[in-house]
Amino acid sequence: MLDQVLKRLIRYGRLVVVDAKGAKKEYGNAGETEDQSDGTEPLTMHLHDKTVAWTIALNPDPAFAEAYMDGRLSFTGGRIWDFLELVGRNITSGSGASMPASIGRALGFMMRKVHQLNPAGLSRQNVAHHYDLSGELYDLFLDKDHQYSCAYFPTSEASLETAQTAKKRHIANKLLLKSGMRVLDIGCGWGGMALSIAKQVEGVHVLGVTLSTEQLAIARKRADEEGLADRVKFELIDYRFVEGQFDRIVSVGMFEHVGVPNYQAFFDKVQSLLTDDGVALIHAIGRNEGPGITSPFIRKYIFPGGYIPALSEVITRIEKTRLWMTDIEILRLHYAETLKHWRYRFLENWDRAEQIYDARFCRMWEFYLAVSEMSFRYDTLMVWQIQLSKRLEAVPLTRDYLYSKDA
Repeated sequence: MLDQVLKRLIRYGRLVVVDAKGAKKEYGNAGETEDQSDGTEPLTMHLHDKTVAWTIALNPDPAFAEAYMDGRLSFTGGRIWDFLELVGRNITSGSGASMPASIGRALGFMMRKVHQLNPAGLSRQNVAHHYDLSGELYDLFLDKDHQYSCAYFPTSEASLETAQTAKKRHIANKLLLKSGMRVLDIGCGWGGMALSIAKQVEGVHVLGVTLSTEQLAIARKRADEEGLADRVKFELIDYRFVEGQFDRIVSVGMFEHVGVPNYQAFFDKVQSLLTDDGVALIHAIGRNEGPGITSPFIRKYIFPGGYIPALSEVITRIEKTRLWMTDIEILRLHYAETLKHWRYRFLENWDRAEQIYDARFCRMWEFYLAVSEMSFRYDTLMVWQIQLSKRLEAVPLTRDYLYSKDA
């Protein structure tokens, strides 16, 4: 079964597969890749037991990732990224190759709303699964400001630090900040965006809310150390229970954890928290196709309760709030480049990550970063930023203000 899947999937490039008995098969077109006469080893996938091929063929997601995590499947002549990149290039080549359907995917569509319910108590548990991991882990691959969302690359050669600074500035420009404003940061992470806003505009007061105790402690410590604790506050609270009025609302990389059944409540809450002249900016991952499902691997091991929406699922909810969508921007390859930087940094710090957790965790995290990058580079994922306001006149008539000399 796996043999038939790979024959259909790998048309270009070269893949060698060695099964548990040592039998070798090749897939693709060796002429499309470098000449192997120089002694370099071709990308080779090793199957270390008799059952791994069957489990992958029947239900590739999450069976393929689990086999790699458990060491039942390994690679020589490259890493897991090289295999995923080979698959991605074949899918986008126009050759007709595609990922096979599976029973798990069919069940995923049937259960998608159940997987995304995310009531307040479960949301706290889901957030802790990922964001309450050791802070030292995130030190290994994030930038110094701990921005754990898509960066904004002014050029493809920009460093991760430069691109993350550009992201924060770009978002702040869309908020049209002025001294004296109250700003709400929904899903504030380790506090980087909130602190950046306070430093960019004197007299702005920011409330950041999170469901991660680890992130909360670090964000508060940073505010104290940077002398901003009087203007930047952080609280452990679900966005649904925030009260008051805010001139500006920003949310970066949090909407993916809301879940489709809660979209209307989310935007209704944004509408109720905004002042009459208020502006909100929501930044999130989306899919450039219709509604889908969360990868079983991602849901089980990385982001339980998470879901990447199609814009059609988002805009229909905004329309019911009477908020104006004053700007929509699509960032295409920016997250692929961000993930590439994270992956390289993680691999450079593999030994330290293995000391913090173990080898299985490291393979899981490598797979997560690699498959995510592939999804942005070769599949249909992108990032969207939607600017919202109650009044038409709340923002300028054109987008020139985002790119002016002052901005």
